[in-house]
Amino acid sequence: MPLFNTVILITGASRGIGQACRAVCEAKGAKVIPHASGPSDKTDDNFIYEDLSKAGAGARVFASALAKHGHIDGVINNAGVYLPSPLDSEGWDDGWAKTMAVNVHAPADICRAAVAHFRARGDDIGTAKRIINIASRAGHRGDGVDHAAYAASKGAVLAMTKTWARGLSGEGIEFYAIAPGWVETRMAPQDIENRKRAVADIPLGRVAAPEEVAHMAAFLMTGACQSAVGSTVDINGASYVR
Repeated sequence: MPLFNTVILITGASRGIGQACRAVCEAKGAKVIPHASGPSDKTDDNFIYEDLSKAGAGARVFASALAKHGHIDGVINNAGVYLPSPLDSEGWDDGWAKTMAVNVHAPADICRAAVAHFRARGDDIGTAKRIINIASRAGHRGDGVDHAAYAASKGAVLAMTKTWARGLSGEGIEFYAIAPGWVETRMAPQDIENRKRAVADIPLGRVAAPEEVAHMAAFLMTGACQSAVGSTVDINGASYVR
């Protein structure tokens, strides 16, 4: 299904899953407002920039998106960090704080701003009101011992998505989550031995492509299956089956 006349804010859109989401949504006719933490050779004049580890960043991102385009129909909260949090590390506090700021607080603030905007728009005919939060397999099954902060943050994303889906679907505001396993991005294991171990844990025999996550996000954004509201879609090659 197409996404014509749909304006979508996508965070972390300069690479990986976010970049793929932008490409797929635009190919389906959407107007995408992409976000990145800062300019790079992967960004263009359409981007808005904000360091999501800073206080109030999520609210500023949504406000900037609205300033670029008078309304927003959908959000894909994709931006995230995968920082180690070893039990014996001196950087424990900073690692947890930044992980929670970027992976939980910023997307929560974006969701809050989006809900306020959706409510203010009322029951406009033909307008979407959808938020897709990119979580992780780690939010269900946990992660390696050095990435407890990451797993905890993605568990929080899943919980808030379910909570708002239950509470706001009756207002026509739809929440969905996608929980990928390893995806072919810079977060995936890069050295040969770690890659072998990661792939050995995936019955499908490979990590997912960013485009696979992007196509699922675009499908959910179309509203083709509204009764899936509140659900979490697993994309992990059967490495974690619920």
